[in-house]
Amino acid sequence: MTDGMTDGTTDLRALAAEAYIYGYPMVRNLDEVDRFSRNGMGSVPPAPSNEFSHGSKLADPDDSAADANRDTVYSIAHLDLSGGALLLTVPDTGGRYYVLQFTDAWTNNFAYVGRRATGTGEASYLLTPPGWDEEVPPGATRIAAPTVVAMIVGRWACEGPDDLAAVRALQEDTLLEPYWTASEEPLGLPTHTYVSDDEPELLFYEKLRVRMAAFPPAPAETAYQQRFAPLGLLDAQSPYSHPGPELAEALRAGFTEARASIEHASTSSDRDQEQQSAWKLSYHDHDYNADHFEVGTLKDPQWICKDRDTAHLLRATTAHTALWGQHGYEAAYAMTWTDAEGHPLEGENAYTLRFEKPPPVDAFWSLTMYDAQDRRLVPNPVDRYSIGDRTPGLTYADDGSLTLHLRQQRPTDDKTAANWLPTPSGRFRPLLRMYTPRAAVFNGTYELPRIRRA
Repeated sequence: MTDGMTDGTTDLRALAAEAYIYGYPMVRNLDEVDRFSRNGMGSVPPAPSNEFSHGSKLADPDDSAADANRDTVYSIAHLDLSGGALLLTVPDTGGRYYVLQFTDAWTNNFAYVGRRATGTGEASYLLTPPGWDEEVPPGATRIAAPTVVAMIVGRWACEGPDDLAAVRALQEDTLLEPYWTASEEPLGLPTHTYVSDDEPELLFYEKLRVRMAAFPPAPAETAYQQRFAPLGLLDAQSPYSHPGPELAEALRAGFTEARASIEHASTSSDRDQEQQSAWKLSYHDHDYNADHFEVGTLKDPQWICKDRDTAHLLRATTAHTALWGQHGYEAAYAMTWTDAEGHPLEGENAYTLRFEKPPPVDAFWSLTMYDAQDRRLVPNPVDRYSIGDRTPGLTYADDGSLTLHLRQQRPTDDKTAANWLPTPSGRFRPLLRMYTPRAAVFNGTYELPRIRRA
């Protein structure tokens, strides 16, 4: 007996916690899809399914999102293929970096279209639902979605406000259209049996039950789901409106336990991430897809988490902290909270970051400044929130090295000021983004420099 519960209840509680970690990514993902369709996301307005919605500006301190991306402008589409296939057309970007990332209901990234994956020329893609077996139109490439609903998260490189009009033109030429075989209206997200919002634990498992049935995963994962039968997650009718006391107690306890586990795994201080020179590396945070690889993905052991239990927790943690993030081979992120001596980065101090060689990338790189607590962009007098190889006027040393200056006040020397990234007054956390990183980023032959107090 444990905490006054029978062994059976304890077993159910452990199973409920396991089910929460397994199902949390899909539940959160589709909740966010529903919220996006009604409210939009930042500067990206809401849109119905199978239509692109386009962002119109770069992120700024008014954005409430953590780690707001200052390098690209977003285009987002919620796909509902229940009514038939869709034809995606992308324009010729003239070499400009962009990526359209395809994410299924379970948050697995299963395809990429863009400069790294497919080039920057004009192209067409047929997006098909599971079980689709008709002909692909001439000139189009098929992308088979593993679930009926999916997301496209598009990012367009933008060099500043003066570049927004060019990005907007490319966005407008990116089209989603019903293919001629489409004969039905999309079904939309499935509805669940009424469970009160006052019962968030039971509501979660009800959403998971309904969505597991509507959007089955790969066969290996479908077999794994059978273990959750004692919780009622495989039942055709909901057991959660009036669950028995033993089941209700186990679900509530498992829900609370699993949420705490995900939160603990997500914290900056405790998260088990690869580290290099005081930088925490998130290069492999999205390696949980092991089953479905379409255009632009790398089916390489380096990018696949071998253990499914580990992958489930990784997927849940990433859904909590970085929903709709990309594989590291598309964009590699590194972040730090401390200087070279291990002390927290504080706005009252001045720091330097010296790159002997710039990060090895095939696209571009940037360093963006956030406050440490909320991971938000912070206002500064010159409206500079990131700096990188696209920043005009950067000053390099004769040996090709680049020294960035991280401080609150503008340096008095103009050459130093050209390389200045303003910091907030309190603790801060810079984030390095490397778009289309080269192999040296991952194999250890390129090492990130430490931030040093000036």
